[in-house]
Amino acid sequence: MINSFTIQIFTSAVLAVALSADAQLFRQPKSGLQPMRSAVDLIKKQAPLAVNQSLLATVTPDDVHVIVSLPKQRAYLLTGEQIIVDSPMSSGKQGHSSPSGSFTVLEKDPNHHSTLYGDFVDSSGRIVRAGVSLHIDSAPSGTHFQGAAMKWFMRLTGDGVGMHVGILPGYPASHGCIRMPSDGAKFFYDHVKIGTPVEVQG
Repeated sequence: MINSFTIQIFTSAVLAVALSADAQLFRQPKSGLQPMRSAVDLIKKQAPLAVNQSLLATVTPDDVHVIVSLPKQRAYLLTGEQIIVDSPMSSGKQGHSSPSGSFTVLEKDPNHHSTLYGDFVDSSGRIVRAGVSLHIDSAPSGTHFQGAAMKWFMRLTGDGVGMHVGILPGYPASHGCIRMPSDGAKFFYDHVKIGTPVEVQG
């Protein structure tokens, strides 16, 4: 005669096998799909900043132009066909794509702040709500808007798209601007002028 204890052990064993099989099933990616890569893996795939120092020493702002490659997520400072600075960058994410085409540097501001994106802070400067957009967010009572820092800003369009220092996750992630590493943005900023041609290749 099978007692209840034996039945309980048998039921537990069957359940454990079933759960193990389900776990294996969920761990396997569906046919043809690759596991999602982490941001760290993507960052590693972006080559670091490269500077031709000897060429950099010979040029003036009158000699240079800029090419931004959205597919490659790279920004280039050139003289003629020679690359002076080759920098990683992060362009606009889906829904906020960076505009492509021919532009010129319209403004240079070493300590620019966004007029649309930033944080709501209190009177002491403490962040109450981070990562807000004035398009859709309202300031909580007792707070005011503080625009996101956009250091070494080089404006490309009248509605605020430009090149500046920002976070580079390894893929398009901005609201339309061209984010660059701090040292890369400074090289560009120091060697362009108002009117420098910029070609954004889509």
